[in-house]
Amino acid sequence: MLRRPTDGDGYNLHQLVARCQPLDTNSVYCNLLQCSDFADTAIAAENAQGVLVGFISGYRPPSRPDTLFVWQVAVDSSMRGQGLALRMLLALTARVAREYGVRYMETTISPDNGASQALFKRAFDRLDANCTTRTLFARDTHFAGQHEDEVLYRAGPFTVSHLEEELKEHA
Repeated sequence: MLRRPTDGDGYNLHQLVARCQPLDTNSVYCNLLQCSDFADTAIAAENAQGVLVGFISGYRPPSRPDTLFVWQVAVDSSMRGQGLALRMLLALTARVAREYGVRYMETTISPDNGASQALFKRAFDRLDANCTTRTLFARDTHFAGQHEDEVLYRAGPFTVSHLEEELKEHA
């Protein structure tokens, strides 16, 4: 089941991300804020037993309110390969587009993260959205050589009606 998160998901989100290496873990407090203050731009997935098995966190950058920035995508190993990440991403984007008029999606992906590149390429194809890329945070400039570049992917514009059709076709 896909749903809007609540603050009751914060600790479980922390545990989920810890199991989803190589994702960066944040503090439990940060995860609580993602599930409460940023719930409108996040989505949670539960299995039939009510266990949190997927989560996407995001936000609308203050200078670009027409944009959903996807911060982190986490899917439990038991659910990988079943299309859950794409379903969550499209459902979240549709909800935020409906509620806030979002027409663009952004995320950052390191060059060595082929799985995320493939996920977002599929999403952008389904959104029928053009995508541009540029290095947002450089390895040497921003990470003192300790982390790969973070490449910004920006896709859009897309429409709510197109998103709704995609969700119906692939439900």
